[in-house]
Amino acid sequence: MKTITTRRTIRKYAEREVSETLLNRLFSEAARTQTMGNLQLYSVVVTRSAEMKEKLSPAHFNQPMVKLAPVVLTVCADFNRTSVWARQRKAIPGYDNFLSFINAATDALLFTQTLCNLMDEEGLGYCYLGTTVYMPQMIIDTLQLPKLVMPVATLTVGWPAEEPPLSDRLPNASFVHSETYHAYTPADIDTFYHEKESLPENRHFCEINQKETLAQIFTDIRYTKKDNEAMSAGLLEALKHQGFL
Repeated sequence: MKTITTRRTIRKYAEREVSETLLNRLFSEAARTQTMGNLQLYSVVVTRSAEMKEKLSPAHFNQPMVKLAPVVLTVCADFNRTSVWARQRKAIPGYDNFLSFINAATDALLFTQTLCNLMDEEGLGYCYLGTTVYMPQMIIDTLQLPKLVMPVATLTVGWPAEEPPLSDRLPNASFVHSETYHAYTPADIDTFYHEKESLPENRHFCEINQKETLAQIFTDIRYTKKDNEAMSAGLLEALKHQGFL
């Protein structure tokens, strides 16, 4: 049995089915996670067919695991179901706003994390795709998501065919603040990031990309201001399209 301390991101999967019975059990267990007002403001779209994976792939920058994983799960913030329920019960819903999106997104991400923990315990491998919010309209169109449903997380899932090394993590002192938030001094930053910056693979990243520091890899190559602004605009447009703005 795997635990959170040995959690790895898995991008290569064995040619072995992930049964519907197993997935449904894990969904039921994950549904016990905390949720606002006990409303369960999320939905999960399960993708198994090669055709649908092919359609979803461009929205995730054609990362190979989207097509190769036995199952792709798209977790959505969903206030549509609750709104339909309200109207059918002589109630007037008022969830076409940004606060409702935040509440539903929080519910969806809490469910997603609980599901990930359960899959770890089961021995399944998965990869969390942050690309879900980069080009959400493509996912909305592909999965035919109605108003007040917004994709917030994607997991590729299967039985592991690799065992990559554990990724590094910052020490507790870097993110735990006592009583109030404290400012980071230059000495703090040096201490907290020393191990990460000293890793051979990270030093190699700098060398092959001709960058002086690891931070420049993130600001100049991986998550640039230009890309962040462009994808922010797309995210806002998708939120408008889905009725949350």
